Amino acid sequence: MVEGPRLDTNSPHAVEDAPIGPRKRKGSSDAAKQKKPAMEPSKKVKLGRAAKGERNSQPWVAELRSWLITLAIAVLIVFGMHAFVFNLSTVKGQSMEPTLYESEWLFVNKLAFLTGSPSNGDVVILKDPAEDEGRKEFLVKRIVGLPGDTIEIRQGQLYRNGQLVVEPYTDTEIEDLDYGPDKISADHYFVMGDNRHAKASRDSRSFHAVPRSSIIGRADLIIWPIARLNQL
Repeated sequence: MVEGPRLDTNSPHAVEDAPIGPRKRKGSSDAAKQKKPAMEPSKKVKLGRAAKGERNSQPWVAELRSWLITLAIAVLIVFGMHAFVFNLSTVKGQSMEPTLYESEWLFVNKLAFLTGSPSNGDVVILKDPAEDEGRKEFLVKRIVGLPGDTIEIRQGQLYRNGQLVVEPYTDTEIEDLDYGPDKISADHYFVMGDNRHAKASRDSRSFHAVPRSSIIGRADLIIWPIARLNQL
């Protein structure tokens, strides 16, 4: 029997059988098997605490900021309205009885005279002409004479431009001395208290007509006490 050529396994040219198919690159296989470096435990704890703290603190901080902004806006609005729109004044003394009584609260409309002028019969808040410029004492009186009017008081009655003025808001005749006739200057207003008893009111009969600049606003409402709530 003739034998075929033998393969010497000790020969340096011997090769191993390899599976059929594409070969994988060693480098790519090793890179795929490599895992990302694990984060150190201490860093994980720090990051976890930071994230948790951010989640816990952010809502109340945002809410507090919102409240502060709202409060600041409200304060600005109130101060602005107090300066230019309205004011609350408390009645002191008896010079405006029986219309107003001591300790009543008045709603004072400051816009009324920004767009218009005072009228006869308006109850107004004005700076006391007898006070120094540095002080802020105010009076509440009723306008009974406008610029150019001639005011006269005789025999307990008020006359404007020679005509008797009917005053339903008073409860007695004028008990003080006669006054006038007095012609009111431009941009000035003659004011009196509704209390016409003797020496009950210090008004234009003693300090004459007041300039428009001294009138702060018009008292439109009695707002306190509730039982006295009424429009003036």
